[in-house]
Amino acid sequence: MKAVEVKGLTKRFGDFEALRGCSFNVDEGEVFGLIGPNGAGKTTTLRIIATLLRPTSGSVKVFGLDVERRADEVRRMISYLPEEAGAYGNLSGEEYLRFIASFYSEDVEEMVEEGRRISGLGERLRDRIKTYSRGMVRRLLLARTLMTSPRLAILDEPTSGLDVIYAYEVRRLVKEYAEERGITILLSSHNMLEVEYLCDRVALIDGGVIIEEGSPGELRERYGAENLEEAFMEATGRG
Repeated sequence: MKAVEVKGLTKRFGDFEALRGCSFNVDEGEVFGLIGPNGAGKTTTLRIIATLLRPTSGSVKVFGLDVERRADEVRRMISYLPEEAGAYGNLSGEEYLRFIASFYSEDVEEMVEEGRRISGLGERLRDRIKTYSRGMVRRLLLARTLMTSPRLAILDEPTSGLDVIYAYEVRRLVKEYAEERGITILLSSHNMLEVEYLCDRVALIDGGVIIEEGSPGELRERYGAENLEEAFMEATGRG
């Protein structure tokens, strides 16, 4: 089954056309990357898939369900981590995880324990979130996103604000959840070396248009490139 089917997707904001007929599919159980520069349309695409924006035209299905007509059902199967997201500053990290878990599971403590493991925050989970650094908040939010074991996790710039060590750990966790738990991961990034490590397949997006799609290896070979960054530059005529 296709986890995500995007066909002819367009989105206008007034006179500005953010997406211009995007089409791509994400297979169930794979890690799929939507990559491109800032302003390319990555976040707009993810927000439509996550039911937060309505498309101007085109269609999106998540596990066969139309995201406009069956939005409530889609939301029960997904978890979305925006690039810029916050948490309740006056709660402790642990209180926040417990609050989120209460919406998803009768065994709240088991889910919270998983959140603790993912976050790697240890004793700092007892502290109020407003005392956290940006990177610590990001770790907490990633834990919130993955601990619910969604069928589809949508991650917008998942390592944004993280140092090198925890960014490495986040990439390891994303791979683990996809491979061992069968969770489908759809992520966006402009860090193409990161995407090359993480993703089974990628779509290159530029100016609201999907310009290429395939595995990182296929795209490197297609453009005679040493890495995905070089392939992107060649595909967009910037090389």
